[in-house]
Amino acid sequence: MLISRTPFRISFFGGGTDYYDYFSEYGGCVLSTTIDKYCYTTIRNLPPFFEYKNQFTYSKIERFDNPEELQHPLVRAALKYISTDRIQIAYDADLPACSGIGSSSAFSVGLLQGLHALRGEFPDKLSIAKEAIYLEREMCGEAGGVQDQIAAAVGGFNRLSFDSDGFKVCPVQISDVTKRRLEDNLLLIFTGFTRFSGEIAAAQQRNIRSTISQLNEMKSLVYDAERLLSEGRLTDFGRMLDHTWKLKKNLSSSISNSEIDDIYERAKENGALGGKLLGAGGGGFMLLYVPEEQQTRFKKSVEGLKYIPFKFENTGTKIIYNDGKVNA
Repeated sequence: MLISRTPFRISFFGGGTDYYDYFSEYGGCVLSTTIDKYCYTTIRNLPPFFEYKNQFTYSKIERFDNPEELQHPLVRAALKYISTDRIQIAYDADLPACSGIGSSSAFSVGLLQGLHALRGEFPDKLSIAKEAIYLEREMCGEAGGVQDQIAAAVGGFNRLSFDSDGFKVCPVQISDVTKRRLEDNLLLIFTGFTRFSGEIAAAQQRNIRSTISQLNEMKSLVYDAERLLSEGRLTDFGRMLDHTWKLKKNLSSSISNSEIDDIYERAKENGALGGKLLGAGGGGFMLLYVPEEQQTRFKKSVEGLKYIPFKFENTGTKIIYNDGKVNA
């Protein structure tokens, strides 16, 4: 038996420039970090004493002999990509799926890492990220970008750059003091509803040609934000989140709605300098920059919403348990 642990991520700036139709022509980049909230994938060889050969447990239980019988597209594709038989897989997570924290890609990364490890294979993290991108975008045909898979695999606070030749991971140079202050001033709240990001991502991708100017500006903000962090100018960083959220809402009409706008405006009225929905939009988690001295008032204003404490993490995907009884 083995267990992989893979972090979720929060993306600050540049989301949308990691879509192939954009970055293959213009180049894209994203500023993001992974956080200490994870998904866990448990994998073991299934003993030959059951009527079924394989089992996958998540919000439901699927028992199957052939991967083609699976309803879950990612697991179906992964078991075709890495052929495995008589296997039991279970998924658990600290946060709900379809909520903008890169849960689908984190699961893809952790699943692939676990399936490789079950065979005694231990590819490097960038190779796992590339495989997860191939799994989601090519094998499953799902709309979306390529930032989540890379962030989940490598972990840490990074500028991720993309172009037609591939991608690069550049760790952000930020002092420990500034990083701790940034953690203390960031709040993660749950809007109360989830959404299927693929539909929203597909709408954004269809609009790329008509939103080039917004995407170009969102990309330039990545470098501006990185400079602000290096200089310790966190108040300006928080206000810049407000600017990028306004740009992001113009990429597609499905990114926000009246409920989300009400939550965001209430947050700004009660101390938030800026923020944004995480992921493609439409619901899920909202990241907000709220100075510490304003947080008591702010938390009272959002009493009906769940507040999620978090810290940054630097590990990326990891096998946290392996009893050694796996196939060589």
